Amino acid sequence: MLYYLFNFLEQKYQIPGAGLFQYISFRAAFALISSLVISVFVGKKIIKILTVNHIGERVRLLGLKGETKKNGTPTMGGIIIIIGTILPVILLSKFINIYIILLIFTTLWMGTIGFIDDYIKIYKKDKKGLKGGFKIVGQVMLGIFVGFTIYFHPDITIKQKNDEYLENVKITDKSFYIEKKSTKTTIPLVKDNEFDYYFLIKWSRIPKSMSWLIFVPMVIFIITAVSNGANLTDGIDGLAAGTSAIMAITLGIFAWVSGNIIFSDYLNIMYIPNVGEISVFVASFTGALIGFLWYNTYPAEVFMGDTGSLTVGALISVIAIMIRKELLLPIICGIFLIEVLSVLIQVFYFKYTKKKKGVGERIFLMSPIHHHFQKKGLHESKIVNRFLIIGVLLSVLAILTLKIR
Repeated sequence: MLYYLFNFLEQKYQIPGAGLFQYISFRAAFALISSLVISVFVGKKIIKILTVNHIGERVRLLGLKGETKKNGTPTMGGIIIIIGTILPVILLSKFINIYIILLIFTTLWMGTIGFIDDYIKIYKKDKKGLKGGFKIVGQVMLGIFVGFTIYFHPDITIKQKNDEYLENVKITDKSFYIEKKSTKTTIPLVKDNEFDYYFLIKWSRIPKSMSWLIFVPMVIFIITAVSNGANLTDGIDGLAAGTSAIMAITLGIFAWVSGNIIFSDYLNIMYIPNVGEISVFVASFTGALIGFLWYNTYPAEVFMGDTGSLTVGALISVIAIMIRKELLLPIICGIFLIEVLSVLIQVFYFKYTKKKKGVGERIFLMSPIHHHFQKKGLHESKIVNRFLIIGVLLSVLAILTLKIR
């Protein structure tokens, strides 16, 4: 709203300073500060409401140190993240941008699914919450919607250099680029830095115009995997919110350079028109996560619940897909990947040894892996801080892939 208002004032009345809202960097910084302030202010009110209405976590007894103290801690704190993200985005972004519309839809869709899950856990006294099948269906439906929109929407394109154009032309000249609908994405550590999903079905007789047959399922898989990864990571105070903030900042950097014609040319990466606007959303999202972290650090005053974790994971995956950096997610979301793998390895090994020996054995003391370290006697804060350090290192590595090929 403010973008359109100040744009009008600047064009109509030439009011000094109104032109600042034309700059994505200014609006992103403003969004970060606004979302942080909103999250901290609103968070206190929401925690009070959750406490008064006895919307608290019913902790399962897993034999972990200090777990009984967490019983009754307010949950559904993901509402703080959602409010803290959406309000600054509506105020400061070009909210008619298709990328912004998709991200707002993702936030509300997954937030609703997570809310229903938390509601069942609290009010129906069912610790399992919403059945896993319903969650998967919700994630798949989101993946289908996002995948088809990215593939077919006329405003979502990439631009590539036109080799037939004059060599000495300025890169800001639009004629230097040709606009394409494409299923290309970024692949790390490869010279040309690009990979086309159509390559996976090129051997078949399927025409390239139907390459959505491979693109959409890939989108569904990525959204489902990252969303559930965030959900598994949300197990100790501050871990999911802290690591997600680092991931969001990294994706924000990628979004900004991908949407900037000069930097994308310098780094020799895809130039994606209008995608730079995502930087405003990511800044708001990051501020909301940090604001939520204010209350979620040990000892947590509130938990994000599935309302937050499913939403956070879905947003990270959708942002990565939009900026064509989804193949970097194993690096950027390395913490989520480790958590998911620890569960899969634990379950597989237990079933395998039970079948072979009659008694199931475990590799980890408990999974996900953060509980393994708790069982080993490490304090929650130490585990979280070390995971955050690893998250920063992974993010730096992901950014370095822009030049290391």
